[in-house]
Amino acid sequence: MLTFLEAAPLLANMQTTDNSGSTVGGAIGGVIGYILFVAAVWPLLRKAGQPAWVALIPVVAAFFIVRAAGLSAWWTLLYLIPIVNIVFAVIVALRLGRAFGHGALFSIFLLWLFPLIGYFILSYSRDTHNSARI
Repeated sequence: MLTFLEAAPLLANMQTTDNSGSTVGGAIGGVIGYILFVAAVWPLLRKAGQPAWVALIPVVAAFFIVRAAGLSAWWTLLYLIPIVNIVFAVIVALRLGRAFGHGALFSIFLLWLFPLIGYFILSYSRDTHNSARI
C-alpha cells in the first residue's frame, strides 16, 4: 500500500494542464453574453432618449442607464463602492422601472435580480420612457 508521500508524485503526473476547452467555452459564453447585453440595452437606451450606440461599451452603457433612471451619470461611480453598490443598484432599478411605468415588484425581480431579462422586456415591449414619472 502506498503512503500519501509516495503517491503524491504519481498523482501529480496524472493531472493534465490542458485548459483550452474551458478557455474557449468561457470566451464563447462571454461573446454570447455581450451580444445579449447589446441586444437588450440598445433599444432601451433609444426609448429613454439616450444615445443607443453606447450599448456597445458596457461600462459606458452603465452611465447612460443611470441617466435613463433620472440620475446624474456621476452617480454611476457609486457602483465602485462595496455594499453601497447594492443599494445603488436597487435605487436605479426602482427608478428605471418607474420611468417605464412599472412597480417595485417588477423592478426588484426583473431589473435588479435578473437585469438582462428586465431590459429585454422594457426594450421590446410597448412601454414608453417618461421622465416625468421618476
